Amino acid sequence: MSAYGPVPSRRLGRSIGINNIPAKTCTYSCVYCQLGRTNNLAAERREFYQPKEIFAKVKKQVEISQSNQETIDYLTFVPDGEATLESNLQAEIDLVKQLNIPLAILTNSSLIEHENVRTALCDLDVVSLKVDAVTERLWRRINRPHGSLGLDKILAGIAEFSNEYEGKIITETMLIDGIDYSDELEKIGTFLADLNVSKAYIAIPTRPPAEEWVMPAPEEVLNEAFCIFSEKLGDERAELLIGYEGNLFSSTGDLENDLLGITAVHPMREEAVKKLVAKTNSTWDAVEAMLVGNQLVRLEYEGEVYYIRRLPSRT
Repeated sequence: MSAYGPVPSRRLGRSIGINNIPAKTCTYSCVYCQLGRTNNLAAERREFYQPKEIFAKVKKQVEISQSNQETIDYLTFVPDGEATLESNLQAEIDLVKQLNIPLAILTNSSLIEHENVRTALCDLDVVSLKVDAVTERLWRRINRPHGSLGLDKILAGIAEFSNEYEGKIITETMLIDGIDYSDELEKIGTFLADLNVSKAYIAIPTRPPAEEWVMPAPEEVLNEAFCIFSEKLGDERAELLIGYEGNLFSSTGDLENDLLGITAVHPMREEAVKKLVAKTNSTWDAVEAMLVGNQLVRLEYEGEVYYIRRLPSRT
């Protein structure tokens, strides 16, 4: 449980992240997940933390950021798991709304068939929904869902939510190499076109994935997806999400807390870590000490070095 940031988001500007789920408790174990394999695959909502505890963490992080004159565009529920598994999500949202900063959530959509989940999401300003596949075979291969989940119910829940929600819906479709998409992109585009979507993002893995074989989809697949989405939804609603989000990570002045808080849910490139070290007037020796102490893990992906907090899924 933590609040961290603001961190740069390619979708939400500068966002304070709200981590309201224990490490890698999720409904999916996506092959591309930047936090590794899911070690607690679950599909039943339950209480993990008291809403007041979550609120206290967020309020403190906001106060620190504002005292440092940091820009905060959103407060975003984006834990190292699936945020909607928390049965107290509605209460958490109600409390955090008191801070008068726009609220967002990144969800894999897996529990959106439940009315109480949709009701909670309707109280947010931006809801980002994962739609990696609309056919059972690819969904199971890419997202590796909990056995009790069904894709048809999820897609129906997304459609129902789109009709109920008055805020901004964005979607993300992750494309990876080694997958035969065939007519899947056409089917995804058709599904998204029927929704009230502000932006349909086409993404690739930009951080170290759960499975070593996972690589970004080739350029021709991305181009095909973009052309199909543009045709189905219009040019203004289709967008590639394939660039690096930048190094504008915020600091409270405590390198260890900042670095471990951010990298629990957001792997950082080495260049970004170096900037954070400089911001806190620390030295690289502190980073090395966290590596030796098994608090951090150094990974390489696509020619870049990343740092991630050591979680149960990475041991």
